[in-house]
Amino acid sequence: MQFVTSAREAMASQDRVQLDGRLPRRDEPWRGEGIMRVASVGDPAGRLRVDEAIEGADDIVGRTPSVLRLLHQVDQVAATNSAVLVSGETGTGKELVARAVHRRSRRRDKPLVIVNCGALTPTLVESELFGHERGAFTGATSRRVGRFELAHRGTIFLDEVGELPEEIQVKLLRVLQMGEVERLGSTQTLRVDVRLVAATNRNLEEAVAAGRFRSDLYYRLHVFPIHVPPLRERPEDIPLLVAYLAERKGKAVGKIIDCIPEAVMQRLLQYSWPGNVRELENVIERAIILSRDGTLSLEGVFGPGLANTRPEPVGGAAAAADNQRRLTLREVERAHIVRVCEDCGWRIKGPDSASVRLGLKPSTLYYRIHKLGIARPS
Repeated sequence: MQFVTSAREAMASQDRVQLDGRLPRRDEPWRGEGIMRVASVGDPAGRLRVDEAIEGADDIVGRTPSVLRLLHQVDQVAATNSAVLVSGETGTGKELVARAVHRRSRRRDKPLVIVNCGALTPTLVESELFGHERGAFTGATSRRVGRFELAHRGTIFLDEVGELPEEIQVKLLRVLQMGEVERLGSTQTLRVDVRLVAATNRNLEEAVAAGRFRSDLYYRLHVFPIHVPPLRERPEDIPLLVAYLAERKGKAVGKIIDCIPEAVMQRLLQYSWPGNVRELENVIERAIILSRDGTLSLEGVFGPGLANTRPEPVGGAAAAADNQRRLTLREVERAHIVRVCEDCGWRIKGPDSASVRLGLKPSTLYYRIHKLGIARPS
């Protein structure tokens, strides 16, 4: 996987990003200040083009070790047909992981069917998943094809799978074991070839111990677990996410955001984000709508209940005055790298070094330091 600091530059080059790809040469021009992730898998089995990534193919942005590990797991399991269980808090991006698995699989040209199990009532969940025949129950005026049939030869994503009633868990287990479904009101068995990705924000092991979730189904789903870390555990990714969302959401609402005041970034870094990336995305979109002159502002965005939960940065009046300075997105990246390097005592490689914290190869970090004109204080 390769990270390209300027998305527009990557687009301009029109090069496909290799699995062990490179950053642009030092003599290549840099266009734009966007920061986004461009990932790829083996060709011809689904290489992700740069322009696809710019359109938000996966929207999985980050350089911290936990995110890099997650992306590596996605690439490991995507080419198989094994079941995947994605765990994580609400708003961390579990559906994005499911989409990434599907896009990198051999089934990428077939349907990806998404089912929110938590939004289905117990009386309708069986019909939604497995379908029904006309007259199967009161109100069934026509045949309905279930989600598993729709996902034939593709992928089905069962979000909040821990909310399924026990009687549906039994039928889901049969689908996984036998590859067969029966519509409600039918005696005909239908064969389905479906790859299952499930997600939950619950602790399914505790649910199994409490008797709320079948252990045999849990082990069927738990073939390849992937955990999505909460945003508060990877605050180093917040500047990257803010820059990416400012660019993407700005296009969506018809505004260009080219300046982020350092005080704004500091406040975003200090907040604990209980709603994770989804909450950050909503805050950035609201901030863009309220902002003027291309400068991101949080005025009127955070309510009185959204207090900072991380320690305020130290530095006195001089630092406070400096926080009012407006930063371009390029300067945001520069300030972030400097901050991490200072925290690590300017150790670029080795255990607990800046390259490890940033999720970059040491050579890549050296290149970015040179490109951004960063110099270690004497």
